[in-house]
Amino acid sequence: MRHNLNLDGPGRSLRGLALAGLLGAALIGCGGGGGGGDTGSATPSTPSTPSTPAPPVIAKPSSRDEAMRFLMQASFGPTEASIAAVMDKGYEPWLDEQLAKPASAHRLNWDAADAAIKASAPSSSAGTREVLDSFYKVAITGEDQLRQRVAYALSQIMVVSMAQDNVGNQPRSVASYMDVLSANAFGNYRDLLEQVARHPAMGLYLSHLKNQKEDAKTGRVPDENFAREVMQLFSIGLIELNADGSPKLEGGAPKPSYGAEDISGMAKVFTGFSWDGADTADGRFWGWCPDYCAADRLIKPMQGYSQFHSISEKRFLGKVLPAQDKADPAASLKLGLDTLATHPNVGPFIGRQMIQRLVTSNPSPAYVARVSKAFGGGDMKAMVKAVLLDAEARDATLAGQPSYGKLQEPVLRLISALRGLGATSDSGAWLIGSTDDPSSQLGQSPMRSPSVFNFYRPGFVLPGSESGAAKLTMPELQLVHETSVAGYANYIRNGVANGFGQRGLDFKGTRNDVQFDLTALLPLVPKPAELVEQVCKQLLGARANAALKAEMVAAVESVKLDALKADASNQKTVDDQTRNRAKLAVYLALVSPEYLVQK
Repeated sequence: MRHNLNLDGPGRSLRGLALAGLLGAALIGCGGGGGGGDTGSATPSTPSTPSTPAPPVIAKPSSRDEAMRFLMQASFGPTEASIAAVMDKGYEPWLDEQLAKPASAHRLNWDAADAAIKASAPSSSAGTREVLDSFYKVAITGEDQLRQRVAYALSQIMVVSMAQDNVGNQPRSVASYMDVLSANAFGNYRDLLEQVARHPAMGLYLSHLKNQKEDAKTGRVPDENFAREVMQLFSIGLIELNADGSPKLEGGAPKPSYGAEDISGMAKVFTGFSWDGADTADGRFWGWCPDYCAADRLIKPMQGYSQFHSISEKRFLGKVLPAQDKADPAASLKLGLDTLATHPNVGPFIGRQMIQRLVTSNPSPAYVARVSKAFGGGDMKAMVKAVLLDAEARDATLAGQPSYGKLQEPVLRLISALRGLGATSDSGAWLIGSTDDPSSQLGQSPMRSPSVFNFYRPGFVLPGSESGAAKLTMPELQLVHETSVAGYANYIRNGVANGFGQRGLDFKGTRNDVQFDLTALLPLVPKPAELVEQVCKQLLGARANAALKAEMVAAVESVKLDALKADASNQKTVDDQTRNRAKLAVYLALVSPEYLVQK
């Protein structure tokens, strides 16, 4: 096949190659299987690495490629500056430096965008797009890379989604919720859990804002939505776990961690919470406007209203809160959250998911146990360091095992590429926007998951596949199907050719807002092998192999250059051809199986 594609024109001769590469990545992930769905199992998969003995901890990267590999796990993607910093400082000092960095502020970014919009159009305001703008701006350019990367992982565990109108109509609250996750990313898990439980965005999403006590006369019972999800998804999971994440068995079957009575009892805990304010009048509970519509009520923690809080006995997870003579929402909340936060499941349940989000989909039981031990009574900072410094994260020989690593989700693929190629935003606002459409975009947007179960389940095992037969969890594979494969290829093709996002802050720019920086690549265009080496160096590191490079070189060589020295009559043609070669090399790298799979 000749790869004589004009990336700036309508040609499509590379589509077959791109789709083959993407489908190849999917087949690597699933072992050649076809379609399938979530098994719903939370049972840890077959370990991907030896459980004992753990190799010694590695202090510094031995090569640039190893620094890149670490930064794929600990940030939104390596840059030349971050690679140099890790190689100079070593892993733990770099982490300690990141742990000390102040958090970027999404809500302040949203407020600034809102003020700018109102200045030119007083009747207008910022919306969900500005939440996404802040996410991408911080993910691509923010100094607090580790904090924001962990916060993004938490956003896929403790989900709030703008895809639900209740939440999408309150974008400032979502920006504030993102700040809560980043502010608590390295703190105490109990504090994080309370901040999440009381945030209005979560109250709107899981309907425990304005949740009322039971009423025997009308048959009303407390809303159980949040009570169920805070146990199932945010803290302890469906089944009892050993410290290494393996299920505890009862009669040969996994032992459930809670039942219907626990949900009912916990639901009573979350009654009587609503908008923050100067008093606890009924009107404030219901949010009547204009008297009770404080400007910041969507970003301040919900407060308790005794008159709406259940005073009946509350039983959950082996705890009993006796019936109260006088309602005390704060006391009920404290016991409920203390019980969840100190449950022995939390360490392995949250720890394993953090390993999956940052390092590998199939950590060994020993890896999970070490992370759980570091987590202890809720130390998020210690847990994050344990995830990233563990021998199973740092030992490159383990990364060579077929079942090690993870399929990169589309949002992370895009951000890593933009960081790796030094992308710029003409507006400075990073107007990438929503990328929900799987047929022409990424099939995924930050803070816009289709449900509280995120875009994929941590226990997803693809049925009918080799990986499924081996009981390997492949969470991100839930996003892979024929439509999304083609959509990603086309989205990346258009982005490499024309840039990403909208045309300027006022939608009147001359090109798409976000552009790759090809400066380092253009001088190498006359030498395809050197061009490909540089592209692989910036985007792939050790994941690039000789076969991939050879195919990329052949493709680049098929794009002709009319002349290396052009006169005025053909200068534009030569410039276009030069850039086209560079763009083609980038495109092939970004749709290669090697790029899609993080090792």
